[in-house]
Amino acid sequence: MTPDFFEPDDAELLAAHCAGDGDAFGELFRRHRDRMWAVAIRTTNDPELAADAVQDAFLSAFRRAETFRGQSAVTTWLHRIVVNACLDRLRRRKPTSDLPEDHDAVIADRRDHHASVETRLDVQAALATLPEGQRLALILVDMHGLSVAETAKILDVAEGTVKSRCSRGRSALAEILRP
Repeated sequence: MTPDFFEPDDAELLAAHCAGDGDAFGELFRRHRDRMWAVAIRTTNDPELAADAVQDAFLSAFRRAETFRGQSAVTTWLHRIVVNACLDRLRRRKPTSDLPEDHDAVIADRRDHHASVETRLDVQAALATLPEGQRLALILVDMHGLSVAETAKILDVAEGTVKSRCSRGRSALAEILRP
């Protein structure tokens, strides 16, 4: 027995959008907006910046859908656009002051008494101290569960580079987060 309706996959929706289907891209957006938001918020650590980056990214994907070559999954393509939009926004942002030498005091000021919130704040603060490449690799692989291969495509680097960035980033986080 066949289902009553057929739900197109992401590549079919993108092709339909390119062919003029006015609803196809909206469905792609609906399917992936939450995941792309999660990538953006973890990349920028700023809800306002993340919202702007996601908006920029989906607008860019909408306008440049015909550039999708099909060599990766549509979600990988979208991740890359979102990460690039986040990096663009971060680069354009006005510089802020660095963390004080005693950054433990800054973290302690933002903690509440709930262990999960405390841990999340500690990890966010520690992630913010990592070099951009390490931070992005860890966010995509460890927090979003993407494969090393997918992450390499998104970041446009070799798989070995992703592995080494993750390894160095995890080591640095372990040092920072050590009690």
